[in-house]
Amino acid sequence: MGFFYEATSFNGWAIWLCVLFALMAFNELGRTTKWGGFVLFLILPIALTIFVWPTTAAPGNEYGTGTWFNWVKTYSALAGCLGFMAIRYIPELAKKKWALCFPAFILAINIFEACIRDFQCFSYGAWSGAYIDNLWVMSGPWNIMNGIAGLLNIITICGWLGIFISKDKTKDMIWPDMIWPWIIAYDLWNFAYTYNCIADHSFYCGLALLISCTIPAFFIKKGAWLQHRAQTLALWIMFVMTIPSFADRIAPVPTTHNPKAFFTVSLLALIANVALAAYQFNKIRKNKLNPFKDEIFADSKAYKQVIAENR
Repeated sequence: MGFFYEATSFNGWAIWLCVLFALMAFNELGRTTKWGGFVLFLILPIALTIFVWPTTAAPGNEYGTGTWFNWVKTYSALAGCLGFMAIRYIPELAKKKWALCFPAFILAINIFEACIRDFQCFSYGAWSGAYIDNLWVMSGPWNIMNGIAGLLNIITICGWLGIFISKDKTKDMIWPDMIWPWIIAYDLWNFAYTYNCIADHSFYCGLALLISCTIPAFFIKKGAWLQHRAQTLALWIMFVMTIPSFADRIAPVPTTHNPKAFFTVSLLALIANVALAAYQFNKIRKNKLNPFKDEIFADSKAYKQVIAENR
């Protein structure tokens, strides 16, 4: 903790675990029940948009939730949740190629938004750190490194035409070609993004949020990572927009503001995504695949396991 974050107490870790398990629990509610999904990702956001967020996420507020990025991220995450629900619950939609392009498109848009934010943070020139829009930011080469890592992560999105709906009663949106190397590369990139751009909130919106969708993807419902990610992201950002003081006043765990820590997390993200791109492009070349049409990892054990469990 001393390198990346200031030391936190037992209570701090207990709150972190509560955040983690709450995100996982509500994700399961939205995943396993149709009514739960509609309440969490349609009815609740409409109510909050009308009655709460104009106050708690007003432009220029002291917690930094009134920035363009927070508002765009909120609704793009919700658009993903609702779009995925449409694919899951409207049988004809899952058979349309144009509909299967939507998950890849909304994922790429979300990553690209964050890449723009990393580059924007570099443009601030806050080389020694500064509060900008009421968020602490330190500009540096790590912003460029991680922005490039994110762009590589977009380029390596593959196999979306192989998306299908699981045969069980939960009707999950299964993306078998999105196997663990891509997920790990994404997690490293996204954690570096939160560390770079929302540094003193990243204990929650980085560590807890990413783990809350990675655990279900590996141990609860394999093949449904993007569904887990969209729902946990939407849940978290709705919570932050509603209670913006949480990470700053109620349960703060600041970073050490150490340039070496920023550089380390972004370097790991860049290395992981360069390695993923090299590995993937080698498979495409070797097997003469079309990355816009073919599933690249169909010969992998992880892919075959997801197919066996869900189709």
